[in-house]
Parts: sequence; structure tokens; C-alpha cells
Amino acid sequence: MHDISGTFSRVRQSLRPLLSFAWRTLLVLTVCRSIFVVWQWQRVIDADMLTTIFVQGLRFDLVLIGLMLSVPVLAYPFLASNRLLVPAWRGLLRICLPAALLVIVFMECSTPSFVDQFDSRPNILFLEYLNHPREVALTLWAAYKLPIIATIIVASLLTFINVRQIGRLVSTIQPVGILPAILVTPILMLVCLGMVRSTLDHRPVNPSTVAISSDPLANDLALNSTYTVLYALGEMRHEAEGGFRYAHMDDAEAVEEVRDGMDADRFTSAMLPTLHEQSQSQPSTATKNLVIIVEESLGAEFVGSLGGLDLTPNLDELAQEGIWFTSLYATGTRSVRGLEAIVAGFTPTPARSVVKLGKSQRNFFTLAQLLCEHGYESSFIYGGESQFDNMRRFFMNNGFEKVIDEKDYVNPVFVGSWGVSDEDLFDRAHEEFSVVHDKPFFGLVFTSSNHSPFQFPDGRIELYDEEKGTVNNAVKYADYALGRFFEAARDSDYWEDTIFLVVADHNSRVYGNEVVPVSRFHIPGLILGGPVSPSTFDPIASQIDLAPTLLSLIGVSSEHPMIGHDLTLPEALQSPGRAIMQFNGTQAYMEGDRVAVLQKDKPIQEYNYESGRLVAAADQDPELARTALAHASWSSMAYENALYRLPVASDR
Repeated sequence: MHDISGTFSRVRQSLRPLLSFAWRTLLVLTVCRSIFVVWQWQRVIDADMLTTIFVQGLRFDLVLIGLMLSVPVLAYPFLASNRLLVPAWRGLLRICLPAALLVIVFMECSTPSFVDQFDSRPNILFLEYLNHPREVALTLWAAYKLPIIATIIVASLLTFINVRQIGRLVSTIQPVGILPAILVTPILMLVCLGMVRSTLDHRPVNPSTVAISSDPLANDLALNSTYTVLYALGEMRHEAEGGFRYAHMDDAEAVEEVRDGMDADRFTSAMLPTLHEQSQSQPSTATKNLVIIVEESLGAEFVGSLGGLDLTPNLDELAQEGIWFTSLYATGTRSVRGLEAIVAGFTPTPARSVVKLGKSQRNFFTLAQLLCEHGYESSFIYGGESQFDNMRRFFMNNGFEKVIDEKDYVNPVFVGSWGVSDEDLFDRAHEEFSVVHDKPFFGLVFTSSNHSPFQFPDGRIELYDEEKGTVNNAVKYADYALGRFFEAARDSDYWEDTIFLVVADHNSRVYGNEVVPVSRFHIPGLILGGPVSPSTFDPIASQIDLAPTLLSLIGVSSEHPMIGHDLTLPEALQSPGRAIMQFNGTQAYMEGDRVAVLQKDKPIQEYNYESGRLVAAADQDPELARTALAHASWSSMAYENALYRLPVASDR
């Protein structure tokens, strides 16, 4: 009897550190969740999620604890059973448990800053940014000094306390014996498995379990940030590169639906379904140079001509000289998503942008590739490090001949976290375009001054906000630099022979309590230059429509796979237009004022877009849902099967 009592005592001692870790983790996550709920109180109440957040929050905290304890539980029968290995068991617990809690505390402390930028808990974007430690570290330090310092203090203090407590518990552990270890381990494994699955249903719980509200952030509060990052990592590793499918649709049906909505003169390939001929809509137009200026994070809310703040007087003035798009929508929330739409005309997928995916790093269609076949020179001009987000590799492998980035600037007037200032960038672009060219040129210019932490030279603008480093001041500076460039361009030899596009990559910050905050995808777009006559384009337009439109305006008839519309065609003005928007794992297809929303493992929902808000539609439009699903399916299919490219002989 004494031996049994002693064995139970030793088993209990060996497991006390695991129990201590579990309750400490629950305490930390509950306190953090409570703080987040208070912070986002109105959205939580509007979503009627208060009880759900805490009940489901406890559930997902137990999921995380089960995951974290799996490693020591698997090691338990080997290390805790005999006296020779029990020191290794003590060492494992001393390192593993405090380190796990440190990660959890760090992730929760990082959450407010991430929510401030992306309106969600850390997700796949958090992992992607880890690939660029220099830029991210400089940005975070410049923009979030106090949160970083607070995180270091809180994490260090809690880790110190946890290390001491776990150390005391571990020091009393004695070997439990091989038989008790073998008997206890299956029970521990079942407990961990039960916590991780958290259900007896066929599938374990996942973020869809708490996708109850139409407010994505309110749903996210029922999770915890370590779990959301681990889940994103698992999806990234096990999901097809083209992303998941929202619902089943035959490939042939998706292709037919997409082709029905295209402007194609004639489809030209049996192998490449969307490859078609596009004739320039103005046959008399002589071939022109093309310059695309992609403005970082320039949302419509900053642009006076779009009803926003009066921060862009230069752009507003230029809008009167060209084709001004009043209802242009970005395809996503990241720069690379905007670049794939603007430069490649590619529609968004549930996966990462094709700028970063493996199968699109060679022989993937871009404007540069097409224009190269028409005798153009091409260059990508950027003020930061062009390897960020894999831009250099994607562009150079897909038609661009030259990349200019931060290392190529001599004595720039200002260098911030994201590279040289916009005026340095535009000065270099003007210099490149002013060189005598034997061939027409295509220049892609990507700004960065309007990026957090919003750094720019002193003395250029009258500050809108008293504090210098704000988004409003950065937008005003970016507009100053843009206006300065066009003053120089207007007096240049290349002005009359060049078409310019000014467009944002995405809005400044996409957030809101709607399943897709459509109004936060609204961006400015302007086409101007020598032969362009002033006009306003009011129907809905998407970034994917810009490249086909530009081909007409620069006088290039071509064969390409883009499914966007040529907005210079007369019928474009008579159409309500359409836009496709990717928001985390959700996709919206907007046609006129009707919006179909696609979410993973959920039926397609339809809304009316009224006064900047989504209102559930009283009646359903099966054709709209079918069109939305077809476009989402087509994008993934085209990427995965290498269908988005220019043809070779065997494709005919």
C-alpha cells in the first residue's frame, strides 16, 4: 500500500509542472481576451458575441494548451520513468514550459498592434512579414516603440516568475517507474487529443467554429493569437498553392462562366482557356510609352475628389486632366495583391499573391512580358529593397529587364525604414525616363513614403496633423512628391509620348465589422498623359481592368490571358461594372450594387451595397453566386495548372 501511495505521489509531482503551465496559460489568455473585449466593446456588443467570445475562447485556449503539452507528454514515458533520464525530464520542463508561455505572452502582446494594422488577430501575414526582419523591425520600432517596450517588460517579468515557479516544481520530481509511466501516458495523450480536437464530430474545431458574426474581428477574439498563427502555418504547409476552393465547381463550367464575361475579340488557344485577342479600341493611336505609378496605401478616404479628406490637392488637380475613376476597387489588402492585379491583371485567390508563389516565378503573364514582345524596354523602380515580398524575383523572371532599388540611389535626400523618400524615387524615375530611348519604354514606379511608420523629409509640406509621423501627413507628402514629378514630366520630352497610370496598391487600412468592408477597398485611379482627354469613369471598376485598358490607350493590339475589361470601350460606360475583393480568407464579388460573399465551408451569401454598407439581400441571385464562384475557382485553377501565360507553339 505504501508503494502504491508513493508511486501516486511521484506521478503527481512529475505532472504538477504541466498543470501549473496549463492554469497559468489560461489565466494569461483570459486576462488578455478581457482587455481586448473592453478595447473593442462596441463591436463585440454589435456582433452579440460577448458570451461566445469567452465560452469559445476557453475552448480554444484548451486547444492551444493541448498542443503545447503534446511534446512533454510524448517524452513522459521515456524521460520520467527512470532515475538516469529524469534529469533530462526536469531539464525539458524547465526549458519547454517557460518558453511556450513566453511565446504565448509575446503573441498576445503583439496582437493590438497587428489589429491596428490588419483588423484581425495575427495570421498568415504575420508569418510572411517574418521573412523580412530588417524592414519589419525598423517599422515596428519607429511606429510602436511603447508597445514594444511594454511587451518586453511584461514578457520578461512573466517569464522570470514562471521560470522560478516551474523550477521549484521540477526540482522535487523523482522517477515514477516504467510501469506507472506506461499506464499514465495513454491517459495524458487522450487528454491532450481531447483538448486539441475539442469535439467528437468528424472534424476538429477550427476558426470556422467561431465564425458566427459578420464581424471578422469579433470572431477572432474568441481565438488566441498563438493558435491563429499556428493554424495559418498549418494551412500554408498543407494547402494547395492556389488556395482552397470555396465550393465545388467543374473547371469547364468555371471557364465558360469567366469567358462569358470577357471582352475577347477571339479566343485563340484550346490549352489556355482565357488567351484571346484584344484590339486597341482607338486604331489611330500611335504606340506610346507607359508609366504606372503605384501609390502605397492611398485609400479613397484621403482623396478630396472622392469625398475624402483634402490631403491630395495635386492628385485632385491632375484628375481634371485625364480619365478619373470614381468607383475603382482594389483586389486585396497587401501591396503584392495590388501588384498582381495591376501588372499581371490577375484575379485574387484565397492563397498568397502570385508574386510570392512558386509556380508563378517563371512564364507567368505580366504587362512587361507582353510589351517586351512588342519592342518595349521595361523597368521596376522602387525606393526600398526590391527583394521584399519577392518582388525582384517575380518581376525579373516575368518580363522586366531592369530593377532599381535602394542601393542604386546616390546621396538621397532622405532615407527611412522603407527606403528612400518618394521625391528621391520620382527624381530617379524622371532621370530614367528622360534618357533617349531607341524603343518605347514601360516603367513601373512603386512608392513607399506613405507606409507606417510614415517617415518623410522635413519642410516639404504644411502638416495636417500636429504630430509629424501620421498617415495624414504621409499622404500629404506623397501627394507633394507626386505633384513634383508631374511638373517635371510635363516639361519633358517624353510627356507627349507617354500614358501614365496613378493608382493605389490598396487602401490604407482595411477594417470594419462587416464580413467584407467594401468601402475600405475603394481607391483612386487616374490615367493621363499626352493624348488622353479628360473624362470621368463612374461605373464600378477593378484593378484587373487597368492593364487591358492601358493596352488600348498605348496603341498595342495583343494576345493575352487577362480577363479584365477594356474600359475604353463604349459598352463599359453602359455596364454597372464589377470588382473582386479578397479579405483574409473571404472573397467578395460586386456587380453594381449586388455583392456575393464567399467564405470557406459556408454557403455563398448575397448582400446589397447601400450607403457604404452591406445589407443582407432579401432575394438571392443564383447567377451572381455562380459568377462569383467561377471567378474564384478560375484564379486558383489558372495558377495551379499554369494557364495564365503567353502561348508557346504546343498551346495552339
